[in-house]
Amino acid sequence: MPKNKIPNLLINEKSPYLLQHAYNPVNWYPWGNEAFETAKKENKPIFLSIGYSTCHWCHVMAHECFEDEEVAALLNKSFVSIKVDKEERPDIDTVYMTVCQVTTGQGGWPLTILMTPDQKPFYAATFIPKYSRYGIVGLIDLLSQVDLQWHKNPEDMVQTGEQLTAIMKREFEGRSDTGTISRDLINLAVTQFQQSFDHDFGGFGNEPKFPSPHNLMFLLRYACVEQDEQSLFMVENTLKHMYRGGIFDHIGYGFSRYSTDAKWLVPHFEKMLYDNALLTTVYLEAFQYTKNPLYRLVAEQILKYIRREMTSPEGGFYSAQDADTSGVEGKYYVFTPEEINKVLDNKDSSFFCDYFDITKKGNFEGSSIPNLIQAGELKSDNERVIHLCEKIYQFRQDRNPLHKDDKILTSWNALMIIAYAKAARILQEEAYLDTARHTIEFINTKLMDSNGYLYVRYRDGSTDYPGLLDDYAFYCMALLEMYDSTFELNYLKQAVDLADKMIEKFWDNKNGGFFLNARDSEQLIYRPKEVYDGAIPSGNSIAGYVLQRLSHITACPHFTEYSDKQLSFLAGQVKDYPSGHSFSLIAFLGVLYPGKEIVCVAAEDTGKKGGSQDSDAKINVSELTGYLSEHFEPNTVVLMKTEKNANALKEIAAYTKDYRMINDGVTYYLCENHSCHAPVNELKL
Repeated sequence: MPKNKIPNLLINEKSPYLLQHAYNPVNWYPWGNEAFETAKKENKPIFLSIGYSTCHWCHVMAHECFEDEEVAALLNKSFVSIKVDKEERPDIDTVYMTVCQVTTGQGGWPLTILMTPDQKPFYAATFIPKYSRYGIVGLIDLLSQVDLQWHKNPEDMVQTGEQLTAIMKREFEGRSDTGTISRDLINLAVTQFQQSFDHDFGGFGNEPKFPSPHNLMFLLRYACVEQDEQSLFMVENTLKHMYRGGIFDHIGYGFSRYSTDAKWLVPHFEKMLYDNALLTTVYLEAFQYTKNPLYRLVAEQILKYIRREMTSPEGGFYSAQDADTSGVEGKYYVFTPEEINKVLDNKDSSFFCDYFDITKKGNFEGSSIPNLIQAGELKSDNERVIHLCEKIYQFRQDRNPLHKDDKILTSWNALMIIAYAKAARILQEEAYLDTARHTIEFINTKLMDSNGYLYVRYRDGSTDYPGLLDDYAFYCMALLEMYDSTFELNYLKQAVDLADKMIEKFWDNKNGGFFLNARDSEQLIYRPKEVYDGAIPSGNSIAGYVLQRLSHITACPHFTEYSDKQLSFLAGQVKDYPSGHSFSLIAFLGVLYPGKEIVCVAAEDTGKKGGSQDSDAKINVSELTGYLSEHFEPNTVVLMKTEKNANALKEIAAYTKDYRMINDGVTYYLCENHSCHAPVNELKL
């Protein structure tokens, strides 16, 4: 039972993060008109706190400050306090996180903002302790000083807020630089990656180290199109060392958010859906390109983790698992030899502890994080290890459970659909396709309105917040990936429709590029336009990829026009630091290294196993599906034409209208490097 038995206004929210604070003695408001009207009426500054439910330092600040009666008394007397879940409202988080980064040179969560009643910020920080220490101002001192200044001379704070808002609007809403896509830009990015690459343990830069799988996706594509061994080495070295380290959960599978050290040993133990979706994708692609079975094993283990711990009965994927157990970070994941001895017999226990470096001394606060850093050759078929891990997993399940953020986000679910669709195509496993279908059905019924417009979040029967750019761009990419894995035209048609809606709602007609929030959504102090790829690729970079892909697939002038505009916009934004924009670079590769277009004309087979009722089922295309499973060709697009879908396909890709079967057999029309070959009945590439 919470210490404060009287809930605040957050009790009516659906966000797990907001509900964690519903019994704070702070009189929290959710973001909305009531809070702002109260601040104006009572002439109080706003205390805005942004975080998420699996954030360790958010928990620390909550315990130290927001559960504290003294802090609460100050906030309740002199401020209007607002809590925001950054994962539900990335638009709000982006606006104020950028303010924090611009004014302090750093960012992170929890994010703390002090602002005027009309939402204009005059102070920004991240974690703040209750009392001042080590040169960091404490919350008690900060609130007292701001309260005094607000009553004595509020004009200074208001002026600061006005100036900051004007700067943000000018610098981040009005950016208009365009550029030219060139291989020089690509080569500069590769050079930057080479300069920051850790040859000993993989990854880029110093600790803390983040997986940043989209960097690896770009380098793998570069290695493929240029046959560049050094780029491939950076990818493989990183993938292997990440798997060896404690950032990978060797017992229950899945990756934690980042590593606090260079060796990938000690993670920040929270697990995020988006990390695991993107990492599944890059391990699958690395397996497809190199045929190293280890990468397949890792991808399959991540997908097993997602299936058993992060999948809702309704078909969506949950957002995250916490790092803390009973207030202790990592407690759930670490072991001592004595604990292993309780579960396994002496022989197996000794083997297990030696294998995973579980020692009496430990490697993390007196216990051991299972890892393979000192292990020899990594193998993908060690059945003994897999069997023993299942036993330890069951033992670990009896510990105090981790908090799970069970909200379902459209954009993150789209990334997971991409991973499952790719797994189905590369590994030829129908079960993965079934999972992806189920999640698409969930989004189409729970996170989309009757007109085909998306929402951000679903939880506990409630769908909320109009979709942002990331939701449209990521889901469009997921639908294209599903088409590649099924050749079911309904997925391609929906991707085309969604891309049109994305342009309608988010395109900047004046300066190019896409805004994060829609033109008809709640307007904040400025409209952010994200390009940089952080933990997740930006909506603009994914939009660039999607439009380039649709232009390639459809040859539609409309998509070609917007693809050219978007890629020119991206080139202008990324030119100074291209390695920070790896998914934009992936979109550029699709233009700079022309690929193949394959149109397969085939007969129907209404009895195709595993297809949906309205699927364009095919016969005799195992040659094609086998080729697409075996070969990593990211710049190849494939269309399937049948008698059943011919008219509908013509509406999407007009150039297919005259393609027909020859010699009464499956027929392939192949074009590459802007030149087309005569149709053939055998796929010889």
